Amino acid sequence: MVFHTDTIVALSTPPGRSGIGVIRISGPSSLSILRTLVASESFNPQPNLLNLRSLIDPSTGETLDQALVCYFKAPHSFTGEDLVELHCHGSPVLIRAVIDIVLRADARLAEPGEFSLRAVANGRLKLAEAEAIRDLIDAQTDAALRQATRQLKGEISNELQPAKDDLLKVIVRLESSLEFVEDDLPALESQDICDALKRVRAALSKLAGTFRQGRLLRDGLKVALVGRPNVGKSSLFNRLLGHGRAIVTGIPGTTRDTITEAMGLDGVPLVLIDTAGIRPSVDEIESIGVERTRRAAADADLLIVVIDGSEALRQEDQNVLSEVANARHIVALNKSDLPSFSIGHFKDLSVVGELSALIPVSAKTEAGLESLRAAILQPFANGSARGESLLITNARHHDLLVRAIAALDSSERLLGQRVSEELVLVGLHNTLRYLDEITGETTTEEILGQIFSTFCIGK
Repeated sequence: MVFHTDTIVALSTPPGRSGIGVIRISGPSSLSILRTLVASESFNPQPNLLNLRSLIDPSTGETLDQALVCYFKAPHSFTGEDLVELHCHGSPVLIRAVIDIVLRADARLAEPGEFSLRAVANGRLKLAEAEAIRDLIDAQTDAALRQATRQLKGEISNELQPAKDDLLKVIVRLESSLEFVEDDLPALESQDICDALKRVRAALSKLAGTFRQGRLLRDGLKVALVGRPNVGKSSLFNRLLGHGRAIVTGIPGTTRDTITEAMGLDGVPLVLIDTAGIRPSVDEIESIGVERTRRAAADADLLIVVIDGSEALRQEDQNVLSEVANARHIVALNKSDLPSFSIGHFKDLSVVGELSALIPVSAKTEAGLESLRAAILQPFANGSARGESLLITNARHHDLLVRAIAALDSSERLLGQRVSEELVLVGLHNTLRYLDEITGETTTEEILGQIFSTFCIGK
């Protein structure tokens, strides 16, 4: 991507009809393009102040719209460049006409995330903060929103800074020893450096360890309900959602296809999947439904195996349990409201494969539903996914933290072996480089392009 030398334009609000559509223009020609749009070469707007102006088509002289326009003078703008915002009425035809005029006036369409990329390139944002903008837009729950807001405020950079400072002190000490001291480091000083590296490692490991919970908040869980026909999967699916999404009848095999619905559970975005009952069938449609059930089960992060707890375990139940034995799963013993329900017949299931919980529930009375909800989250986040503390939600950040810890471990081992400071410093410099890549100080342009290609156009 080209920085500083060209001017870009994009619609920053979602496409389609709306009350207001916001067009952003950033780059050295922004102010001159604004003057063209308002048909006034002498227009000299006060920065950061909205002005009501008529937008004119320069080719016809016709008024297109009355809009609020705002000029942000470099470097005091989101991108660090001259930037103009046009707050037009949200007609798609009007928006397209205005953007076409801007394109004819020495601008080009922005690439995905290019406004944020320019903000990073011009020092207006750290890379981790820019990525938090994307997470903020994509947040599906209140907890994910809070976490993205914290990262947007720079908490990741703040959390890493003490570790980077301690690491720099060690690097400076070793570099000085290399330059000015002919003998090896004294044993006492070597131990002090080892202790400092252990503190840095502990801080980085603690932060990296939050990724499991952070991934939940960002990406959510895919949970599929499976079981033989007529055990109450669809009824339980509706109860977990809180509304009647799936058709429920007393006829076995009512559900013929997978039904998917998004929901939030204790701050975690969840994709809940109702599936067709698993059983051998000569019916072609039902067989296709069973095959789709198996595919959905293979893709799910967690399976809820629903069993009718009011009767003895059937061979069909055993077959389902055998199929999911190596996948993470919960057994929901349904129909706990019936007199014939007995959990005693199923206690041996607690040692089957990857079974993490055995929960008596009633899709009719909602008994046990809270326990089931807690059991869904427990294997992934130890029951805590609300995001009260800072969490690593980005896989790129987690990977760099893991690499930094590995490089730190290598240097610590070499230091313990009393090898040359030059070899110890290689790992320490790598550690610092990995940490800087998180915040963007040393990230290559190629990696930046890959990151920002996942952003919205206009952001």
